[in-house]
Amino acid sequence: MILRRTHLAVAAALTAGVAVVAVSAAAEAVPSGGDHSAAATIRDAEGKAVGRLTVIREGYGKARLTVTVKGLTPGFHGFHIHATGKCDPKAVDPATGKVTPFFSAGGHFNLGKGSHGEHSGDLPPLLAGKDGTATASVVTDAFRVRQLSDKDGSAVIVHALPDNLAHIPERYSTKIDEMTLKTGDAGGRVACGVIK
Repeated sequence: MILRRTHLAVAAALTAGVAVVAVSAAAEAVPSGGDHSAAATIRDAEGKAVGRLTVIREGYGKARLTVTVKGLTPGFHGFHIHATGKCDPKAVDPATGKVTPFFSAGGHFNLGKGSHGEHSGDLPPLLAGKDGTATASVVTDAFRVRQLSDKDGSAVIVHALPDNLAHIPERYSTKIDEMTLKTGDAGGRVACGVIK
């Protein structure tokens, strides 16, 4: 709201022929805490910090997520908000009995129903460059910042493989598999951050 008023004041000043030298830092400030912002330090399975996610309120009913992650293999990586705020690198998948890093973060964060591509926590894939760094910023109306802080919290997950976004043309298969419907078949979880 402050930023919008500042833009209007700048526009009015320019229209009146007044030179605008600077906008105050207070006008650029982002509200912190409560339902206005959240953040996560993203760590790999060894516990090393490899990135950062910030989530801020972006107008009514929207959230802006900004992420930077390093140490990835070049190419696309699935990037999702998951339903549980727990990043245990030695979590065990009860269905297989195998250690599955960050399985503790649960499935995709979802306020409604539907399969992958319709989950509230489904985000555009990250593209890591040759140096292994991926940076992105996205605005979504699928959730509000405060909804990420329910009783069991939420987490951000970066996956090993590209996310197919559950968009497999029928000509490629007569049956879309379960992994596509649940996760976009984005592979293992290579990094995780609890959103606070």
